[in-house]
Amino acid sequence: MKEIRLFSLTHRNQLNIGIKFTYDYAIKKHLMLLKNVKWTATHKCFYIPYSKKNYFDLLAHLKKLDINITVDKNGNQNENFETKTNINPKQEVKFFIDNSKIIRVIEAFSKWMEQKRYSKNTINTYSGLLKVFFEYFHEKDISEITEKDIIRFNENYIIQRGYSSAFQNQLISAIKLFYKKYQNKNLDLENLERPLKSRKLPEVLNIQEVEKLLSVTKNIKHRILLSLIYSAGLRIGETLNIKLNDIDSKRMLIHIKNGKGGKDRFVPLSPKILALLRDYYKSYKPKIYLFEGQQGEQYTQSSSRAILKNALRRTNITKRVTLHTLRHSYATHLLEAGTDIRYIQELLGHNSPKTTMIYTHISNNQLRNIKSPFDKLNL
Repeated sequence: MKEIRLFSLTHRNQLNIGIKFTYDYAIKKHLMLLKNVKWTATHKCFYIPYSKKNYFDLLAHLKKLDINITVDKNGNQNENFETKTNINPKQEVKFFIDNSKIIRVIEAFSKWMEQKRYSKNTINTYSGLLKVFFEYFHEKDISEITEKDIIRFNENYIIQRGYSSAFQNQLISAIKLFYKKYQNKNLDLENLERPLKSRKLPEVLNIQEVEKLLSVTKNIKHRILLSLIYSAGLRIGETLNIKLNDIDSKRMLIHIKNGKGGKDRFVPLSPKILALLRDYYKSYKPKIYLFEGQQGEQYTQSSSRAILKNALRRTNITKRVTLHTLRHSYATHLLEAGTDIRYIQELLGHNSPKTTMIYTHISNNQLRNIKSPFDKLNL
């Protein structure tokens, strides 16, 4: 008999009912007749927003098909329910949770982080991770979480699903910060072990590849966005936060405010960028932010990533390129041009020179000067 699996799915920071089955056109067609059912390419499954009503509506809808329903309780237990049997609401709805308490606590934690001046990215990342983590242990109170629970989550959720060590490390950071504010006698924060760090060198474009990428970007707004990131080695969040009065054309500087770690810094304004900015301003006339959407709102990171993706399609670049690749390329090209590593650290806004030193492993200048002993062989 065919089978369909229901499971708890956090998608876009919301709790949903995930729906998976071996592809069957009849099941898919029947499923899509139910209101609010959608497909997520990220998780490669159908889903419906969680509510008790949606849960029982979904069960009743699926009962019309001759299939088994498997309720997956966070991957720890499976219970099979024949669609023709009577459903016990009290028993089955335990799989899905009333996460209102979790949401309230995380919202309060998010507001606390805002008051502490953590960045929006950090707040969103930590809040999302904690929501997934606490929903996994929904049968426990937040104050009852132990080190064994974190180990179990790491084994059964992070490792089994193939998430990166960076994901695991961010979760540990989120848990540590959360429990510094909310006491938990069962958890010793000092004993929380982090995964071993792997040192992966970032992808870097050469000068010709940067030229190609920018030259195929014909829209002036799109070109200036990508050009500005590369010309000053900016993070995308810093770029989108730039306001018109942050551009100092007399001193030829850009004031980067509230960068990573809440730090301000100045970066040089390229004369070529200034010329492009003047043309851009005449065409678009932004009011507050340098880059604004159609309604005057701050431009989004997703739109910026789409710009890069479209530009890459028009090139023959096969490297895995992100917006941050332009920042890496800027730093590497400065180092190869002989710029002191201490100045590069300041320009990038790095706290530690250790972070900046990674570019010494990417730079070609020193590597080119090293002669292989093979060259001395008389063959």
